[in-house]
Amino acid sequence: MHSLFNRIKYSVQADLHELLDKKEEKNPVSLLNEYLRQAEKQTEATGRLLDRQAKLKEELEKERKDAASMLEKRRGQLGIAEKAGVDDLVAFAQDEIRAYGNRVDELDRTLAETDAELIGLERKYEEMKHKIKDMKVRQLQLMGKENVTRAHRRMDQVIQDESSGMAPYSEMKAYVEQLGGKIEKEHSHDTMERRLDALTIIEQAENAGKADQETV
Repeated sequence: MHSLFNRIKYSVQADLHELLDKKEEKNPVSLLNEYLRQAEKQTEATGRLLDRQAKLKEELEKERKDAASMLEKRRGQLGIAEKAGVDDLVAFAQDEIRAYGNRVDELDRTLAETDAELIGLERKYEEMKHKIKDMKVRQLQLMGKENVTRAHRRMDQVIQDESSGMAPYSEMKAYVEQLGGKIEKEHSHDTMERRLDALTIIEQAENAGKADQETV
């Protein structure tokens, strides 16, 4: 029986949580918050990719610089080998010049493409950051409207028509009136009692005076 009760309890709790989740999903502020969180994650990931792309460009530039340096070096060595009449070194230097020349040309094309792609990515990245800022402004606007709505709702709960039987103000007023009536009644009772006590003292004094006269 206890196990069955626990299963029923957990089932009800799960249904309640699902209902609350669905209600929360319909809240525009909650939806915007979730969308903003996802957008910020995407923006951070994009920023890391841009950093990586910039580093790759730096490596390409270094490769191009090294290839251009070797190209100039081999051109100088080709002249020396030709003057020396060393045919095998001449042939080697010519092969090297072609290889480094092709590499420089290929790296120049790659760097031009990389520059264009990086510029495009950076522009889109800036657009993403502006979009995030716009969404944050919208988030603050919605949060402000939600806060005002909640404030009005709570104030309306306090400032209610006295005719409402469920109004706390009506209950408080009834309690105060009841308490005031009770105090007034007790005060009236105490006043009457004091007056009776005073009459009794006067009566006793008059009786005592009469008794003294009779004795004389």
